[in-house]
Amino acid sequence: MTIPTKNTKFQSIKGFYDILPEMTPLWQKLEDTARLVLSQYGYNNIRMPLVESTDLFIRSVGEHTDIVEKEMYSWEDPLNGDRLTLRPEGTAGCVRAVVEHSLTYNGPQRLWYTGAMFRHENVQKGRQRQFHQIGVEAFGFDGPDVDAEQIILLARLWKALGIEDVELHLNSIGDSEERAEYRKLLIVYFEQNSQQFDEDAKRRLHSNPLRILDSKNPRMQEMIERAPKLIDHLGTETHAHFDGLCKRLDEVGITYKLNPRLVRGLDYYNRTVFEWVTTKLGSQGTIAGGGRYDSLAARLGGDVTPACGFGIGLERVFLLMQEYGVVAEHKPDGYLVNVGELAEAASAKIAEQLRDAGLSVVVHAGGGSFKSQMKKADRSGARFSLILGDDEMKANQIVVKPMLGPGEQVKVNLSEAINLLKKN
Repeated sequence: MTIPTKNTKFQSIKGFYDILPEMTPLWQKLEDTARLVLSQYGYNNIRMPLVESTDLFIRSVGEHTDIVEKEMYSWEDPLNGDRLTLRPEGTAGCVRAVVEHSLTYNGPQRLWYTGAMFRHENVQKGRQRQFHQIGVEAFGFDGPDVDAEQIILLARLWKALGIEDVELHLNSIGDSEERAEYRKLLIVYFEQNSQQFDEDAKRRLHSNPLRILDSKNPRMQEMIERAPKLIDHLGTETHAHFDGLCKRLDEVGITYKLNPRLVRGLDYYNRTVFEWVTTKLGSQGTIAGGGRYDSLAARLGGDVTPACGFGIGLERVFLLMQEYGVVAEHKPDGYLVNVGELAEAASAKIAEQLRDAGLSVVVHAGGGSFKSQMKKADRSGARFSLILGDDEMKANQIVVKPMLGPGEQVKVNLSEAINLLKKN
């Protein structure tokens, strides 16, 4: 092992990045808007650990998925031998928490969470090895009304964020028995056309043939288009569920594209699957996706519990907000300039009184001349500079100087200063 020298300049690990202060206002706008929309639909926040048992993801996500086969950050705990994994997605951990704590004992649950996920992927714009998601899960609802609710919720979120031109792709992948029968048909068809396969398709032919439908290899597209379509092999009940979903979306005016090749990449889905897609982010065009997973709770040791959910890729939504020119700034109301011993000694107490009134105030620290402090006040972006000198202290007054837009500099008492900042 190479030990870094004393003067080594460390950098973040590939695929793990810093969100710097100039970026956080837009991130906070995204997160705050999502929280507001989720609260409008009655979803409650749940917080799960970053680390879970490796077996949880093998059993839920699927042993023959890309995530489990080559993308998870997993290790054996040297202290007790436990097999552990940094969560690559949030649904499995959320279902584990619902089952462990019997959260549906008293009725259905609408839940949401947010945080970092981890996958060892090829790093590119909109795809990092540590990335962030908002996940939304509803448990105990078996009808298409909750499927529709979650899609409608996302449509409202895009509008609230100023995002346009995102397209909803929709499909039904049936129940497990229907999918098993379709899988046989698909394998027969693919075996007859295997000469056109790439290495990924060859590997998936017998382990996960539905994922071949999602291949982006241009040489395989014509062959995939001719493949049998799962939606043509659904039963009456599954068709009714999907028709009920489409009817509800039609009623609220949400347009969608029926995409028979949409299967999603995880094993636990059944019936409804959907994605919201944009053409403005190149190959990373999916900004949110989800569907139903009615058998997952039972697979993880709980009772059979109908469920539906989705995940939002926050990095991609952030890039899309930038693409649409969405801006957000967090600027203080005031910057408190203090010159002189009396003013400097009293500045913290006065700033607290301003903050008690609901104002955001930065207090100058580190001394310096009046001129240098005013330069820093200007750079802070504050709406007003609040100037406190020894003369103002003796008169129980403070100078309020507008920094943005028109207005006259005035000398007033503290309560008048508070009213002036609040008014403006």
